[in-house]
Amino acid sequence: MSMVMSLFDKFLFPPPPSIFITTMSVISLVSLANSGLSELKGKHLQYSKFWNADNGKNKAAVKKESTKLSSRTGMLLLYTPAFLAGAISFWLFPNHDLRFLLVNSAVTFHFLKRVFEVLFVHKYSGGMVLDTAMVISLSYTLSAVSMIYNQHLLQGTPDPQIDLKLLGGLVFLVGIVGNFYHHCILSNLRGKSDKGYKIPTGGLFGLVICPHYLFEILIFVGISLMSQSLYPIAFTTGTACYLTGRSYATRNWYLSKFPNFPKHIKALVPFVF
Repeated sequence: MSMVMSLFDKFLFPPPPSIFITTMSVISLVSLANSGLSELKGKHLQYSKFWNADNGKNKAAVKKESTKLSSRTGMLLLYTPAFLAGAISFWLFPNHDLRFLLVNSAVTFHFLKRVFEVLFVHKYSGGMVLDTAMVISLSYTLSAVSMIYNQHLLQGTPDPQIDLKLLGGLVFLVGIVGNFYHHCILSNLRGKSDKGYKIPTGGLFGLVICPHYLFEILIFVGISLMSQSLYPIAFTTGTACYLTGRSYATRNWYLSKFPNFPKHIKALVPFVF
């Protein structure tokens, strides 16, 4: 056990002395992992192709009681507060080291990219429940604030013996480019008046049905490597659990909607899952 801890010490900063960061690490990991488990069980967050996907009383309750938003409005609500939190942090913490600048820039740019995609890339046909949008928006905003504040607290702490921030920057760029590329493929599947879904092709869609999720995981792996601290690792692990469950549910959805869906196409990881 001591050997394992010694190895971690070479790669990671010590946890910052903050109850807030410790609490957020636990909450992020547990809540996101639980959301992924819910997706595996067929209880979906109400957006995208899973809009009103639940059956029975739950579906009736969604239709009767919940406030509904257009998908575009809902998605803007998801990402805009987190982007603004990142942008404001440049003003709040102007004089920090390169690692802080990398993490802060990566977090802010990720959510700016998502806002840009909502406005200019994605085409929408469904809706989103306001309650779902508020929960996800709060989660994203708190995660952005926590990552940036976590890095602020680590200022002045000696770097880990093995410095991975530049490798993290490279992984982040691969994730950003891959995620954006596959989002563009999905967008181009639809014409202006086309509201239906099609089996996507191109890029890694020939191997997995959710390559955009795979690259999104890489985005946060990159941020974790840049930060080399426990909160981003906890959030990244939770995000991977959620997107694993979401990708599994997405593959099942395609199997149910398209009798000719290629069975060799996996959910998230080529040839594996």
